[in-house]
Amino acid sequence: MDLPRKLAAEALGTALLLAVVIGSGIMAERLSGGNVAVALLANTLATVGGLYILIEVFAPISGAHFNPAVSAVMAWRGELPAGVLVLYIAAQLLGAMLGAWLAHAMFDMSILQFSTKLRTGMGQWIAEAVATAGLLLVILRAPAGRGAAMVACYIGAAYWFTASTSFANPAAAFGRMFSDSFAGIAPSSAPGFMLAELVGAGIGVLIHRALSATESTAPAREQALDTSAQQIHEA
Repeated sequence: MDLPRKLAAEALGTALLLAVVIGSGIMAERLSGGNVAVALLANTLATVGGLYILIEVFAPISGAHFNPAVSAVMAWRGELPAGVLVLYIAAQLLGAMLGAWLAHAMFDMSILQFSTKLRTGMGQWIAEAVATAGLLLVILRAPAGRGAAMVACYIGAAYWFTASTSFANPAAAFGRMFSDSFAGIAPSSAPGFMLAELVGAGIGVLIHRALSATESTAPAREQALDTSAQQIHEA
């Protein structure tokens, strides 16, 4: 009975995350008077707060992945059973779509819609790879108990330093296809984002491994230096 509970947590958490992202984007666009910078700032602040809370709430149940790229990395590391990976991804994609619909319902918009917002080009794809690589690096290297805050802060920063406003999540790209709003992405643009995000996740893992290898050799180097210094002193 534990697996259904985990899948429900992933679906619900992803749905709420997309409702936060899309809903705050709709509200920001309506209240900003056409000022895109103000709208993005409001969207960013809502996402940072919502993401932090959702991770804290759902992490003890499912790990609070809300992201197929994160789940894939955890399965590769052996922290998520390989047989469960497909179910996690299915729950995340379903939750993302339902989250978009929930946001529309709250703002009295047409529930079923598709985005017409094109987001494409090499700069956008590089930005998504960078955003996702950084996200995975933060997740893998965050000290115990600080992951939620660090992930939320990183995503908030990446909203502004990446050209793509940091989706960093194939489920988010999937869910945003179903919303012709401030946070949407056209279906024709989503595959490029998803591929860039998966590549970025791989890059993040490689960087983490390289840093871990450096850390593991540091004590040996320090011990060798101490030994040499002691020998020189004794001589």
